[in-house]
Amino acid sequence: MEQQKYDYGMIGLGTMGRNLVYNMCDHGFSVAGFDKDIKQVENLKKEAADVHKIFGTDKLEDFISSLKSPRIILLLVPAGKIVDLVIDELKPLLSKNDMIVDCGNSHFTDTDRRIETLSKEEIHFMGIGVSGGEEGARFGPSIMPGGSEQMYANIAPMLEAISAKINNEPCVTFLGSGSAGHYVKMVHNGIEYGIMQLISEAYHLLKEVGDLNNDELHEVFSTWNKGILQSFLIEITADIFKQRDDLTSNYLVDMIVDGARQKGTGKWASQNAMDLVIPIPLIDAAVAARELSGFKEERVAAEKKINPVENSSSINKEELIQQIEQALYFAVITAYAQGMVLLQHASKEYNYNLKLQDVAKIWRGGCIIRATLLENIRNAYEQQPNLANIMVDEFFANELSKTQSGIRKIVQIAAQKGIPISAMMSALSYYDSYRRAWLPANLIQAQRDYFGAHTYARTDREGIFHTHWNQNQ
Repeated sequence: MEQQKYDYGMIGLGTMGRNLVYNMCDHGFSVAGFDKDIKQVENLKKEAADVHKIFGTDKLEDFISSLKSPRIILLLVPAGKIVDLVIDELKPLLSKNDMIVDCGNSHFTDTDRRIETLSKEEIHFMGIGVSGGEEGARFGPSIMPGGSEQMYANIAPMLEAISAKINNEPCVTFLGSGSAGHYVKMVHNGIEYGIMQLISEAYHLLKEVGDLNNDELHEVFSTWNKGILQSFLIEITADIFKQRDDLTSNYLVDMIVDGARQKGTGKWASQNAMDLVIPIPLIDAAVAARELSGFKEERVAAEKKINPVENSSSINKEELIQQIEQALYFAVITAYAQGMVLLQHASKEYNYNLKLQDVAKIWRGGCIIRATLLENIRNAYEQQPNLANIMVDEFFANELSKTQSGIRKIVQIAAQKGIPISAMMSALSYYDSYRRAWLPANLIQAQRDYFGAHTYARTDREGIFHTHWNQNQ
């Protein structure tokens, strides 16, 4: 009997890979899975025992021979050298016009390199960002494809079928050439870092200034999720505060060490923004806060030696909750604003030809940063595709104006109480800097010219100037 040929191949059968396989199968596509770890293959076979559209193996040759031609192979393996190792093992077994689709969090420069290298051997390569975690992979993620639009057309029906849906619209669309998909995913994760840090700062204020217990925190975040802050991250935060620990009688959140880890995508966004000279201070602050949280032993020692701020001013709990809600909403808007500005400038630099309204559209469902606000962001860019910054869009300008009093009050309270809220402070500073026609950078440029003859431009005439600053002294 002739061997069944499968529509797609999946390399990497961890939780994310297996869940995507099941998702694809649910929508009528047959999938062959490969993993060097026989336990992962066995997990696939066990969970899909009676599903004839799924095949699993730890033998690469069997995997390749089971696929329809031209082959379409998805990768869900750790970013970096492992992706290159997998590609090197695949190449001798592939044929002209086969396609490799990297669905991991690869750095966009690696994706561009792989596209160029494989094209010389007439093998297609695409980088696709996938967001939504385990549940998203299983039931509908947000998918961010980049590369060749012609090659995307070959897999578009499958991606549209398995993606999340908002108002029956799939949360996937072709974004742009080259590494556009992985770049958009990187920025998505940068925004994610920012919003997570903002939420943790709100938690810090509510817990230490407002003296809210976990039950009260659950109620506050649950209420917020029904209003202007409605989002996936607020929703899961509310859930976290009610989770009990299996090993003790405590709430689980209180048993988790306060040192946040990271895989690097937030850092990549900050690094690339600096390369492009695009300010994203809130995201930078979020990356730095995670790094600082890792110095647990030093922080414990420092607390014993550095005196805390003495401030015993009374706080109205209900007012505090309302002000923190405003502050968080204000700051979340600036997090999205900074990410979208970075995408806008990167699109020009790397010739992605991104449409920001499409980015906002596919982020509305499935992904980690999905939120009600994204519909407003999509509307803003649909009306003004070349909008410089969503903060000057009429809707967002009004929202920021209405809530700025809350964040100003919260920054004041945090400073008085010695509560670190670097992301919220950077959000307010970004807003205040962007809305100012004049900033004191003229003094910096004068200093640069004074000590390094770096020259300066003048306000009253064209040209570049240099002054011998100390000649009249």
